[in-house]
Amino acid sequence: MKKNRMFLLASLVVALQAVGQEAPTQGTPVPTPQWRPRYHFSPPKNWTNDPNGLIVLDGKFNLYYQHNPFENKWGHMSWGHATSTDLVHWESLPVAIPEVVTPDTTTWIYSGSAVLDKSNSSGFGVGGKAPVVAIFTADQPKQKKESQFIAYSNDGGLHYKLYDGDPVIDLNMRDFRDPNVFWYEPAKRWIMTVAMVNQHQVRIYGSTDLKHWDKLSDFGPAGLAKNGWECPSLLPLTVDGDAKKIKWVLFVSCFGDHGPLMQYYIGDFDGTTFTNSNPADQAMFVDHGSCFYAAIAWRDAPAGKKILIGWLQNGSRETYPWKGQMSIPRDLSLKTTPEGLRLYQPPTSLIAGSLTGLSKGRVIEKAKVTMGTDLSYAVRKAENAYWLDAEVAVGASDSVVFEVAAGTSAVRVGYDAPTHELFVNGMRAPLRVEQGKVRLQILLDKSSLEVFGNGGEAAISTMVYPEAGDLGLRVSGASKAVVQSVKIWNLN
Repeated sequence: MKKNRMFLLASLVVALQAVGQEAPTQGTPVPTPQWRPRYHFSPPKNWTNDPNGLIVLDGKFNLYYQHNPFENKWGHMSWGHATSTDLVHWESLPVAIPEVVTPDTTTWIYSGSAVLDKSNSSGFGVGGKAPVVAIFTADQPKQKKESQFIAYSNDGGLHYKLYDGDPVIDLNMRDFRDPNVFWYEPAKRWIMTVAMVNQHQVRIYGSTDLKHWDKLSDFGPAGLAKNGWECPSLLPLTVDGDAKKIKWVLFVSCFGDHGPLMQYYIGDFDGTTFTNSNPADQAMFVDHGSCFYAAIAWRDAPAGKKILIGWLQNGSRETYPWKGQMSIPRDLSLKTTPEGLRLYQPPTSLIAGSLTGLSKGRVIEKAKVTMGTDLSYAVRKAENAYWLDAEVAVGASDSVVFEVAAGTSAVRVGYDAPTHELFVNGMRAPLRVEQGKVRLQILLDKSSLEVFGNGGEAAISTMVYPEAGDLGLRVSGASKAVVQSVKIWNLN
């Protein structure tokens, strides 16, 4: 966790200096309310990174997250905690699992997962009530060691007690982290995926009680193996909307040549081994942007949904009194394409289906928008917090550009038909034209920008920091493309 993340932050500063942008500076913090997201989660104050322990309890989405309770920078790693009923409005709660400091040892609470132990297999339950068990990496910098700990809660996940028998897995390794645990019913046991970081492997363990774990298998190296692997998770997803057709998807976070990324593998899981259905050298990416990382899913969301949420890593500017935010949650499924099975990840319908209420009816619709149209009037009151959904008719040689947060500068978002690519400035992702059209969803939220093509076939996420007055929206492109319809919800 720390090694890779800190490498990224340092490389960002170098890159920004190279292009002449402002890099973070030390000194008296300056509040930045203009960049505080409106419909994405961010902590009230101080640093956050990976989402952890995603679980639905009593109708509430629980989001634990890597958090520094004391400072607006990485350190003192603990589990922050927030809950929501709609994935937009969050109630911040006290730190759930704080760092542990003793005269001999500092134990940082790194990333992990949480499960509801319905059968009380762990024996941690009290009075017939199922305990919530958190499984996480304990990083002990003095010992230069990472091992896997568990803790349990008897009050619905508000407070946790460390297990006296910790660690439950200890390989005496420096980089061994990010356990993700789920119940596998066919084998009647818990399954853990955990990163063997520098070996570029995911190790799979099994347990019947969450305390004693047996090694089952290793996966990897495969796909990209240039930098360390982190935050693995294994999910069963439906294929083409058919609940009887299931394939397993293994997610891994790592770093590419230009920053953070997540790759995924599609295959089969038999309760012991994950088998990749594609060639080992094939790499497939969750998001083609510059900030989406460490995403894991709520496995137990309503209607059987698997909902992914990731950390959007900070970009070129300092924010205060918080630093870091989460992505928009995304519904996960697999679909058959000409290239084979691929991941689809549209913004979750739990939010997309509630936009009219969330926007309090502040919605603007336009039809037949031609290139060169200025739509600034439609978004100015949103002050760079809006959700745009557009359907664009494109010919084989057409391109369309939405100039977002336009003013002294702008972010260029669009589709390039000749190359069959969705783009955000210089970042590009493959995207097919469907019956002469593409659908673009542009989610701008003060300092974050997430763009989805064709209902989640492609995604590009990045951080943006508009200057005061950069509130415009223009449609441009040297083509005959027509925006057949555009709908904009004001979420400010």
